[in-house]
Amino acid sequence: MKSVESWILIYLVNSLWQVPLLLGAGWVAARLARRIGAAAEHAVWLCVVLLQTMLPALTMLPWEHIGQQEWQWLHRLMLWSGSNVRLGAAVTVEQGPGTILRGPHLSLTLLSTVLAVYTLAMAWFAARFLWSWWKLEGVRHDATPVELRDEAASAWALCTGRFEVTDATIAVSAKVYGPVALGGRRGWVLLPPGMLSDLPSSDLRAVLAHECAHLRRNDYLVNLLLQLVALPVSYHPLAALTRTRLAETREMVCDAMAAGIAGPKDYARSLLRLAALLLEGAPLPIPHAIGLFDANVLERRLMKLTAKRDEIRGSRRLAIVLTCATFGVGVCGSALALGMHGSTISAQSEDAAPTKTPKKIAVAPGVMAGNKINGTQPKYPEEAKKERIQGTVVLKAVIGKDGKIEGLKVVSGPKELQSSALDAVKDWTYKPYLLNGDPVQVETQIHVIYTLADGPAGPPPPPPPSSN
Repeated sequence: MKSVESWILIYLVNSLWQVPLLLGAGWVAARLARRIGAAAEHAVWLCVVLLQTMLPALTMLPWEHIGQQEWQWLHRLMLWSGSNVRLGAAVTVEQGPGTILRGPHLSLTLLSTVLAVYTLAMAWFAARFLWSWWKLEGVRHDATPVELRDEAASAWALCTGRFEVTDATIAVSAKVYGPVALGGRRGWVLLPPGMLSDLPSSDLRAVLAHECAHLRRNDYLVNLLLQLVALPVSYHPLAALTRTRLAETREMVCDAMAAGIAGPKDYARSLLRLAALLLEGAPLPIPHAIGLFDANVLERRLMKLTAKRDEIRGSRRLAIVLTCATFGVGVCGSALALGMHGSTISAQSEDAAPTKTPKKIAVAPGVMAGNKINGTQPKYPEEAKKERIQGTVVLKAVIGKDGKIEGLKVVSGPKELQSSALDAVKDWTYKPYLLNGDPVQVETQIHVIYTLADGPAGPPPPPPPSSN
């Protein structure tokens, strides 16, 4: 299959198990961060939403080679001691571990079908998102701006001044059943007809304070961006559950901000009365619309507002943050190590003749080193020695059925040393590797280590770590 198709399929396979893994890790971290406050819990779920989209793609990066160039420059700097010293040079060859070239053989028709279904699903989610955005923009366009008076004007001035909302408009729309905050540089607060005139001043102040908190945080634009970022994993039901947790904690953050104006207990009473008034209404079916009752966690929000506060500060707060960060790094590192990497999915046409033995197989480095018959030792280039260039050249080699090198390419290493390594290794010969009595092709890695030292050459430095 083409590289783009393989990339999409590997991303899909990785996301299938990494999304629930990150959801579980986020639940644990959120439980720890909850004691710090709603903002910390919200930050945890925000990180989880982003990682659920990014981690399946990051898994496919060549992590085993990242950092090799920096390691080489660091070692070169440590050995630097002036231009007139006598340099010793050494070239050491290590047989690297073998790598599996082909993953499980899957039907080309099956892989093409999965790819087509996934692509159509992404197109449908993208179209639904664009339709929702267009529909909400239509609601905003048809809304009627209102001029506030008396207590309503005072409440609006108090909320916008406290949250530093400088450019916002209140409008009435018959298409919304609850307050909705939206907009970017210019904010809009949409209210159902009659809310301004029917609500008591304390409840109206709670509504305006909550929606101004959303405007202050730019939640509409943030949610819009998150919906776009999460499109690749929008097919996964647990990804939707994660975004629900994010919405719930977002509402609690705005509750805490709004309660600073009305007082926690008075704000909680207003919240409860508003919920009772809006029970008969239907929520606006827009995923990135921000409203007072978008999140179905009213009981927890009320308990959060009325419970006795025991704010954690100092070393305890730092310990919780470090614990969450360490736990998250550990989970992400494990997911990167266990994820499916590039070139691990292979497709076989249904009419292809079956084979009893695979064409290529992974072999342990010790076995390959013992199978080597002869070969030229790489030489240290004189120009590289003069310029004090050293490091490890990693080569990927395909050993043919006859034991000769059939494919050889550079994986990483200084450019000035690559030609020397290639010229020597290309002529190496191995004993044919037998599987069930039949010779097979084998892929392996070869590490050619070039080392400089002051005076006589010492032992070569260890090669950079490799996950292969």
